[in-house]
Amino acid sequence: MIIIDAASPVPPFEQLRAQLARQIQDRTLAVGARLPTIRHLAADLGLAVNTVGRAYRELEEAGLIETRGRAGSFVSAAGEEGRERARRAAADYAAVISSVGLDAAEALRIVQAALAAGAAAPASS
Repeated sequence: MIIIDAASPVPPFEQLRAQLARQIQDRTLAVGARLPTIRHLAADLGLAVNTVGRAYRELEEAGLIETRGRAGSFVSAAGEEGRERARRAAADYAAVISSVGLDAAEALRIVQAALAAGAAAPASS
């Protein structure tokens, strides 16, 4: 279920993109699930077709969905691959932390700082 808050300072396309991304990441939308057409979802949500199209394009660029021409848009398996890469990176990081003798609290502070820095960095085109 998607809810767009017209009073929110967050643009509608970003609200839609974030909600769909969250549903894909928490597996509410399973790999291979067909998404509604852009026109259909726009009509259901009372949004412009271009607004929904932008959200879908950004999800596709992030590898969360794939568009198969006239067949439509589907949840991509690439999201699972990304999650697995993150798990492997976390395991590697945990091994490094253990080998240099840092405790878990310090390791988490390092990760939080890295995530904050990554969130603050401008997106590359």
